[in-house]
Amino acid sequence: MLSRIAESLFWIGRYIERSDGTARILDVHLQLLLEDPWIEEDVACRSLLAVMGSDAPEGDLARGDVLSMLAVDRHNPASIAYSLGAARENARRAREIVSTELWECLNTTRARMPRKVADDKVHEFFAWVRERSALAVGIIESATSRDEVWQFFTLGRSIERADMTARLLATRTLTEASGPSWTTILRSCGAYEAYLRTYRGVPSARNAAEFLLLDRLFPRSVLFAISRAEACLREVEPTTHRVAASDSGVRILGQMRSELEFRPIGDILDDLPGQMDTVQAATSAASEAIRQRYFPTSAAPTWVGERS
Repeated sequence: MLSRIAESLFWIGRYIERSDGTARILDVHLQLLLEDPWIEEDVACRSLLAVMGSDAPEGDLARGDVLSMLAVDRHNPASIAYSLGAARENARRAREIVSTELWECLNTTRARMPRKVADDKVHEFFAWVRERSALAVGIIESATSRDEVWQFFTLGRSIERADMTARLLATRTLTEASGPSWTTILRSCGAYEAYLRTYRGVPSARNAAEFLLLDRLFPRSVLFAISRAEACLREVEPTTHRVAASDSGVRILGQMRSELEFRPIGDILDDLPGQMDTVQAATSAASEAIRQRYFPTSAAPTWVGERS
């Protein structure tokens, strides 16, 4: 597979998952700002922008400002609109590999992306983003051979999912006592019913965090996503008996997986934002290792003359 094709597939997976994850996080926290009059809106908005990796402008921030910046701003790399546009652009670059059905899905989604969302349509907008993301992923899952195309798409999606779940968990402490309940966070991940089947009780901080971090069967847990990304890398990388620099992505993901598996959940909860920062740093480092191994862009082509 050509490097540019693999890179486009990797980023299609990441951008689709990023739009879905951003919609889930914003849906929870913007609704919380609307319902809880005791939250200091400017502080909460700035904290949310920081967690999402977006710079906050000067002046007082309100719920509408966050919605504009992280939802419909087509020039902000952290926004939903940017992610959907970038997914469509990467699909265009890999058009010879991307199926017609997926291309039409991403193209239609990008075309229907609104430039402004009315206050009474915010929840409907986030539900629409989740549905369109699920449709795109469903097309890949149901109609793609489990070859390198699927591996690179799933690799990107898994790395992004681990990052977005970590961000969602980090936002749990943004507004301290007024933050979203664990039930709300579980629902935002589509994890509430799966949690009830596993723990059979009202969500507690320990059990809910443990489920979203360490459950081996729930696909949105951080451990599941990192394990899936690690498995995809092992499938893509040719089998060799020597340890090479190309294994750095596998090492980073494997180390993060081991730390999550063997670190007591109480220690993680004591410093949840810090631990989630560590997860995000690991996914960023793994993404950079993958880029250097499979999508090199720094090497300039040079002409080699014929020997006389």
